[in-house]
Amino acid sequence: MKLQLSVDILLSVSENMLDPLDERLIHALQIEGRAPWSELAPMIGVDAVTLARRWDSLRERGLAWVTGIFPGGASALVDITCKPQQTGEVARQLAQIPEVLTLDHTSGGRDLLATVLADTPLSIWDTVTNRIGGLEGVRNTQTHLVTEVVMEASDWRLRALTPQEAARVPRPRPPRARAPRTVHPDVEAALRHCLVEDGRRPVSRIAAEHGLSEQRVADGLARMRADGLLRIRTDVARTVTGWPVYAWYFMQTAAKHVQQMKGLMAKIPEARTALAVASQYNLVVAVWLKEMSDVMRFEAAMEAAVPSARIVDRSVVFRMSKHLGRLIDERGAATLGFVHPSSESS
Repeated sequence: MKLQLSVDILLSVSENMLDPLDERLIHALQIEGRAPWSELAPMIGVDAVTLARRWDSLRERGLAWVTGIFPGGASALVDITCKPQQTGEVARQLAQIPEVLTLDHTSGGRDLLATVLADTPLSIWDTVTNRIGGLEGVRNTQTHLVTEVVMEASDWRLRALTPQEAARVPRPRPPRARAPRTVHPDVEAALRHCLVEDGRRPVSRIAAEHGLSEQRVADGLARMRADGLLRIRTDVARTVTGWPVYAWYFMQTAAKHVQQMKGLMAKIPEARTALAVASQYNLVVAVWLKEMSDVMRFEAAMEAAVPSARIVDRSVVFRMSKHLGRLIDERGAATLGFVHPSSESS
């Protein structure tokens, strides 16, 4: 299985590996996902038309995407074990559940690992018990309720720009002086509906689709970003980066050290996500690594850096089939459609 995973990764990388311009463009959008092409062009070193064309190609091939993230609600990681030969069908059905944001096919003590987002912890319980647990082929589930986000994957960078270049990427503009202090529910609903699927969707298009003025949409967008009610996140397909191996570590550590992990995670290039959870573990960390042999090396380095930490379980991700609503193909690209959070499951 390890050999097959390595072969699949190498095939994906060789066919779709990003070139330096793609990497620089994605890194810039990781800093500011809605930056205008005209403002990025001087810093990246090519004209705005070229940047727009490159981005359109990346999106069409499913190699990079921008998502609007609206903080709030409750979230959990859910381990799912399946009956033999039925994992694929279970995954297909899970991917159609709007509350299932991401879905990984993994090794270790779980066949599938889902990230579930709902309004309340009780809503998560209902989703896991009745919708996930009720699927034919599901043997067992275990829920790790997230109590705190220690490190977000949106903070991870491709590192294609120099620090000086990264500092030149334009940041979001603050709300204009005359902008309303609160966002009208109709405007917020329009932003939520559109930006979860395409974080770069133009203001003019959002306004036209929802019968709103462009100024109201622009004001609402700026206000929600300034107030921390909206974040713009840019992601890249892991299989076309220099970090093709994806692993999860399930840890127990002294409670006082969980907060210390924030500073540590920021210094580890491989670290993507760190979550404090309420389960038999109290910390779960996701990393991208360069080689399969790095799985154990990273584990040793983590335990050395945090002496109280004990890695209880770990899983390598064979493939991802959903990411922030996007359906992911076997090559790791977002080419199979989008399940909107507000849609009904089939």
